[in-house]
Parts: sequence; structure tokens; C-alpha cells
Amino acid sequence: MAAEVKILIEGWLHKDCHLAGKEPTTAATISLIKDGDIIGIVDPGELPSQQMLIDALARENLKVIDITHIFITHSHIDHYRNAGMFPETTRIVEFFGEWQEGRDRDIENGKYSDNIEIVKTPGHNRDALTFLVQTTSGKVAVVGDVFWKENYPENDPYATDMPELIESRKKVLELADYIIPGHGGMFKVN
Repeated sequence: MAAEVKILIEGWLHKDCHLAGKEPTTAATISLIKDGDIIGIVDPGELPSQQMLIDALARENLKVIDITHIFITHSHIDHYRNAGMFPETTRIVEFFGEWQEGRDRDIENGKYSDNIEIVKTPGHNRDALTFLVQTTSGKVAVVGDVFWKENYPENDPYATDMPELIESRKKVLELADYIIPGHGGMFKVN
């Protein structure tokens, strides 16, 4: 049975707020992955209020205590700040390992569950991960800032290694049918 992926809160960038005449902030796209017993949040982010995430979960008939996994795409605070709002029993999966009440195991490229694959995609940051999820519609790559948003300029001003990021982007484009970027809505790979 395939997994489900859904955007709970579509992220935005400082410049998006400026163009809309709003207070300038940046927020990561926060996604929900359901795969068997896994009910996971990817990049619980930085929001003006944690209530926004609580409300987004409620719209899916979920509570904070229902979340079994937190998946972190990379170690920039706008992608992980709210990880602490989930119970200690929630597994946190990030580049340096899988954590639950202390470190459990290292994380490698490859299968995490029946429908979730972890792919190391460095370049924006050296510790970047992509979560590739098999759904009934195809493979969805939740990439963090490998791609900031659809049609975002190719040059990443925060990249730690631009040539490596270009290779990571190529890899994602070969593997995925859809991409959920770090600060925007899902888009189809052409």
C-alpha cells in the first residue's frame, strides 16, 4: 500500500512577504507523511505561532501526540525549530541519526520504511536529506532547500557547495515525479 504526502502549511520567503505588504518572515513548508504506522511531520519549521501547526494537524484529525516521527531535511532553524513541541516518544530522523529519548541509530541512504526512502542531497547544507515517498500518484520528494520553490533562481545564495547542490538537484529530478520544496507548494517534475 502506498504512502500519503500532504502539505500542512505552505512555506514562504521573506521576499514573498515584502511583495505582499506583510511583515517580513520566512517559514519552511511543513508536510505530513503517512506510511503504515508512521505519521510523520517533515520540517516542523519556524512559524509566527505553534498554534498554526496545531490547527493544521486538527484539519487532518490529528493531534500533536499522534505524530510518531519528525523528519528534518537540514539543520537550518527555519526547518526544525518546532520539533520540541512533540512528545519525547516521537522519533526524530535527521542527518546525524534517528533519535528517540536518546540516539538510536545512524541514518544511511536507502529504505526507511516500505514507501519512504532517505536520500542524502548535500549542497544547500552539508547535512541535507531528501525524503522520497512512494504514493499512488508517483514518487514525491520532500527536499527542504534543495529547491526553495518552483522556478526559484538557480543560484542559492546560502549554498555551502553550489556544484554539490547542482548534483543533488539532478538526482532529485531523476528520482521524483513531484517535489515539495523548502518554501513553496508542490510541483510536478517535467
